[in-house]
Amino acid sequence: MKADEIRRKIDELKALADEERPDISEDLSRLASKLQGESLAAGGMRAWDRVQLARHQDRPTTIEYIDMMSDRYIELHGDRSFADDPAMVGGIAEIGGTHFTFIGHQKGRNMKENLHRNYGMAHPEGYRKALRLVRQAEKFGRPVLSIIDTPGAYPGISAEERGIGEAIARNLKEFSVLKTPVIAVIIGEGGSGGALGIGVGDYLIMLENTVYSVISPEGFASILLRDTKKAEQAASLMKMTAYDLKAYGIADEVIPEPEGGAHNDPDLVASRMKERVLAVYARLRRRRSDVLLKDRAKRIEAYGHVRGG
Repeated sequence: MKADEIRRKIDELKALADEERPDISEDLSRLASKLQGESLAAGGMRAWDRVQLARHQDRPTTIEYIDMMSDRYIELHGDRSFADDPAMVGGIAEIGGTHFTFIGHQKGRNMKENLHRNYGMAHPEGYRKALRLVRQAEKFGRPVLSIIDTPGAYPGISAEERGIGEAIARNLKEFSVLKTPVIAVIIGEGGSGGALGIGVGDYLIMLENTVYSVISPEGFASILLRDTKKAEQAASLMKMTAYDLKAYGIADEVIPEPEGGAHNDPDLVASRMKERVLAVYARLRRRRSDVLLKDRAKRIEAYGHVRGG
């Protein structure tokens, strides 16, 4: 059975699960084992290993990358409506002589910082702050650099009460018609709507050991495989790694990391990010705003069209 046939079979089983909720764990396990060799070939590591590296406590954070890439930067705060969300940061940074508006999820370095930053899970005010800043960028002609690293938007009652769904939906709409270049970089986890809320743009870069998916492997394992202990298997089935997404045309490029992950040489990874962001912007800046919007619309419409599927 060829890889594309295996993928079609998996899609059929998932559709069946949605309709009739049968126990399909054995079938998915068998197909996963057939795909394991292919998954290892994409970058030479198991998907689960990359998930673990994407979540590594020592990986550089958004502010750390901004500090390493920029000559100087200033952080801006607040959504001008409710509060400032520490899980979402933003401001203006001078990178290679160009002033970017940056936005990004911010995790902590230890338990105390993670509690303050809510583990990078933003509230509605975080997404509204991001929207305020990118509108400001559009007004003053600055490109946007969006840095993604979140397991997802905060799912708590307080976030629901303040309209987390509406805040993310509004960002999807507004980012899609923003008349300035938007470059997104995934530096760790890209989880569901929490990532998409600042992820709509013109170009998507993923670091080598990052992931991007609609749900976590643990969530997938619980819902489809009926066993939370099968998260490792789920990661392989989900095709959530940078190399998988590059192959499917979701990510535009993958930046290699040093052996063992980005945290082993943050300066090197920051240097590579800076080089690629500036190179991409040099291309995007030459496009008229109407062309930029048309190209972005085509990009969004192409999501879900699998090559060779």
